[in-house]
Amino acid sequence: MPPKRKNKVAEYSKKPDSLRISLKELAAHLGLSPTSLSIVLNDAPSASAIPQETKNRILEAAEKFNYRPNYFARSLRAQRSFTLGVIVPELSDGYSAMVLNGVEASLSKEGFFYLTASHLHRDDLLEHHPKMLLERQVEGIIAVDTPIRFHSNLPIVSVSGHDEIQGVTNVVLNHHHAAELGMGHLFTLGHRQIAFIKGQDFSSDTKVRWETIAIAANKRGIKLDKTLITQLEGDIPSPEIGYIAAQKLLSNKKPFTALFAFNDISAIGAIRALQESGLRVPEDVSVLGFDDIYAAEFHNPALTTIRQPLFEMGSLAAQTLLKRLAADQTDDAEIPQTLTVEPKLIVRQSTAQAKKFKAVKK
Repeated sequence: MPPKRKNKVAEYSKKPDSLRISLKELAAHLGLSPTSLSIVLNDAPSASAIPQETKNRILEAAEKFNYRPNYFARSLRAQRSFTLGVIVPELSDGYSAMVLNGVEASLSKEGFFYLTASHLHRDDLLEHHPKMLLERQVEGIIAVDTPIRFHSNLPIVSVSGHDEIQGVTNVVLNHHHAAELGMGHLFTLGHRQIAFIKGQDFSSDTKVRWETIAIAANKRGIKLDKTLITQLEGDIPSPEIGYIAAQKLLSNKKPFTALFAFNDISAIGAIRALQESGLRVPEDVSVLGFDDIYAAEFHNPALTTIRQPLFEMGSLAAQTLLKRLAADQTDDAEIPQTLTVEPKLIVRQSTAQAKKFKAVKK
């Protein structure tokens, strides 16, 4: 009597984590063609012609037997990589992390993968990383707060990009509205002597953010005193840069009742410097941040800030890039060059009514 043949497919249900079934094996088990399975599992347009009962059988079996699509084979068939490149300044800062979370959320739904490269504000990496991504056959690039210094026929979406470049779609914040929200909040609280921490020159947001804040301040008759304005230095994504900037402001011995920081990271560092000088936040000095990174809500005091919808900006950038890829395939209508998102004022514990000055300790 011949030995009983093993049911190979059954083995996958016993060890779903250690074995991987092929499309051909799964199709044979179901008594269907591999093409039918591929259509359903990839949610192809022609899947509408397949009965729902059959679809359910395929999906249930794929889950039961641990079927995973072979993306390498898929790429070869379609002559596509289904991979995008993302270039960011830093991987460790709260800004980039929130944008990347949005990118990931949108791409994973569409079966796309992405490669991330951080340039650390170094000219050599700004030149090298785009080339590296292109060599790895990415289909498009998302640049986050990163200058576009490379030329490519691939579609590019820039988050916080303010230069109009042919072939680049910009996802930007409405900075005029953001400045109005910030200055309006401080003005309503009675603040007139306001200090400012500007962003680093390499940040794509620095120029437009400062210009719009200056407009909003002048509109309210708030004088921009040079002794109450300083600029962030260094490229370390740490509160330390805000701490140093606030110390410079305090060293000028010019009192102020509020501080509007370039971002939340610098605002958190500034609060430390103010407290060490004997000033209370917000009783003596109100502090307003920008971005609403994850840490802002959990700092003590919780940071009042202008929320930049970073997760949504990352998600929108990914969706836009996928639309551009689809448009390239089908010659659909072109996508707008600039997509604008709106900010929101988030009032927490670091701002309060302006009070009389408390002298800065010498």
